[in-house]
Amino acid sequence: MIKNDHLYQVGGSLASDAPSYVERQGDIQLYNALKRGDFCYVMAPRQMGKSSLSVRIRHQLQQEGFKCSTIDMTRIGSETITPTQWYKGVVAELVRGFKLFGDLNFQSWWHQEKYLSLLQRLSNFLEDILLVKFPTERIVIFIDEIDTILNLPFPVDDFFALIRFCYNQRVINPDYNRIVFAVFGVAKPRDLITAKKRTPFNIGKAIELHGFEFHEAYPLAKGLEGTGGNPKTILKEILAWTGGQPFLTQKLCQLVVDSVRVGLTIAPGNEASWVERIVHTRIIDNWESQDEPEHLRSISARLLSNKSNKYYADKLLGLYQHILAGDDVKMDNSQECNELLLSGLVVNQQGWLRVNNPIYQAIFNREWVTKQLENLRP
Repeated sequence: MIKNDHLYQVGGSLASDAPSYVERQGDIQLYNALKRGDFCYVMAPRQMGKSSLSVRIRHQLQQEGFKCSTIDMTRIGSETITPTQWYKGVVAELVRGFKLFGDLNFQSWWHQEKYLSLLQRLSNFLEDILLVKFPTERIVIFIDEIDTILNLPFPVDDFFALIRFCYNQRVINPDYNRIVFAVFGVAKPRDLITAKKRTPFNIGKAIELHGFEFHEAYPLAKGLEGTGGNPKTILKEILAWTGGQPFLTQKLCQLVVDSVRVGLTIAPGNEASWVERIVHTRIIDNWESQDEPEHLRSISARLLSNKSNKYYADKLLGLYQHILAGDDVKMDNSQECNELLLSGLVVNQQGWLRVNNPIYQAIFNREWVTKQLENLRP
């Protein structure tokens, strides 16, 4: 009998106390770096647990007395928006996140600063409002979905330059040691800001997120008790198929539980074949119609979103075709390599690109690549 019906969560951010949250090396690195006061950035494919990570680390820091707020860039918007609306939206999110509406007449303050540049208004808010309101506390500003800015109809290099300014200002005004930033998204830093001398990314710490290792994901085995099979063995088989990809791992764990709940049981010793059957019948076969919540279609869409630039899409698929064939493709930091990494389809293993997991390899196979290339080529 299944003992933990609601252990797994397929999609969405996990609560800070979610029992199915898996702590990885990246958690420890981010927590320690933010406590040191480092600027941190977490750039990884979608559904790799970035938002859940920020929620959990934020909760941990708040428990220790830090003042934290999260700016979700999707709330501010990126289409048909002006620079004034965008910067005002950033400040408004900070006012809301730090619960300052009762202490600050936001509209009046914004109007009072109207003769200053938009960037200086944001800068003044940090120094004159935030640091004054919290005179001794350490302040952490989490910025999620940062890749949203790539769709803005105007550049925001100044915004990133301000983050760098806050760190440089520490030698002049020690209060700035109390402000820390953490940025999360699906982008390469060089795509977010082009001016190398103004970017904060070359003075920050990159936090890498990898797939779950067995010793990290071990708590997930608890939800597999009562299936009839060995929970540890089932979890190992699940990870062998998913490569530890967080979304797929949670989903496959849930599919195993669902199968048992409808009356099927796993005989000891048959864990591998049982998991394989579920993978094929519930994920791989007719994958486009079974992909709920959406995951695989997002990968496909990202790879094919460059159809307007057929040459680039062709080049991207051609590179993936070599990786799929088992050729040694070195990570060379080219646009194509980075795009494949950000799609989540491939991973960087000691400098070589490899397909992320057997599920992706079965779905985005040679036949799929050939079909897409035929659609691109006249």
